[in-house]
Amino acid sequence: MFYKLIKLFEDLKNTLKMDSNSLPHFLDVVASSGSVLNLEERTALQTSLVILKKNYKFQRVLFWGKILGLQQDYFVAQGRGEDEMRDRKSLYSLNCLDWLLLPSVTDAMVEEVSKAAQGRFTGDPSFVYELQVSKQEERVFKVTEEKRLAVTVHQIDEEASVVPRGAFIRSPSGPVQINRSFSGLSESEAKRLENFMHFRESKDLPREKQQKAEWTPAIDFLDVLSEDIPKGSWSLQLECASRVCVLRSLLWLGLTFYHVPMTPQHGYVYIGLGMKNLDLPFML
Repeated sequence: MFYKLIKLFEDLKNTLKMDSNSLPHFLDVVASSGSVLNLEERTALQTSLVILKKNYKFQRVLFWGKILGLQQDYFVAQGRGEDEMRDRKSLYSLNCLDWLLLPSVTDAMVEEVSKAAQGRFTGDPSFVYELQVSKQEERVFKVTEEKRLAVTVHQIDEEASVVPRGAFIRSPSGPVQINRSFSGLSESEAKRLENFMHFRESKDLPREKQQKAEWTPAIDFLDVLSEDIPKGSWSLQLECASRVCVLRSLLWLGLTFYHVPMTPQHGYVYIGLGMKNLDLPFML
């Protein structure tokens, strides 16, 4: 098994992004976290993601993950446009072949889902969650599971999507794009959580950080994982003779990120129940 993984890492060095081409290698690397797909699912994804990219005219398509349901599971893919951060669309499938766009997430939708949706996903996009706030007001929150799925994907992206420092660059005109000159973190850099960032709009960029000598506006426009609250919400390990760095989220159990040091190869996948670990502060 060890020698098989070594060969996978060598193959990954020749691959620049986690799309349909590198999907088999990527899934093998994160399999140690229990993030696995069967052969039928892998084969279907490799074919359908290529078609998806062509039909929607995406710059690239990534396999985002799989949310486990009681009746069926949701497979999620993400298409990227010219701006890697703002031009993102999420799609879901129940069979890895037929894909549907998830609705855009609004603040009102997030509120509805947080109040009405409870328990496991059923696997039925049309299933309706209901919650009556009080008998006096006769106010009832209703939300479909499709909307819940959209909100969950959005929240995981906001709180647990990860990229290595320098993997993306913000141009002076604004768009965020892949940094073609990024050759990977060094082995020593990959051991420090401060070299990994949230791939989302920055929520808190401290002034003291901007005053550091090594701060570069073009690549340091994202929030670092080491500033997350609560502290200890990430598990960082170097696996297989330190040839791959693996990050696991303890807030969203099932989110696994990997990076092969000294190469541009990185990616993350979520395979789980789609439920936040609200007990985390009491577990640390």
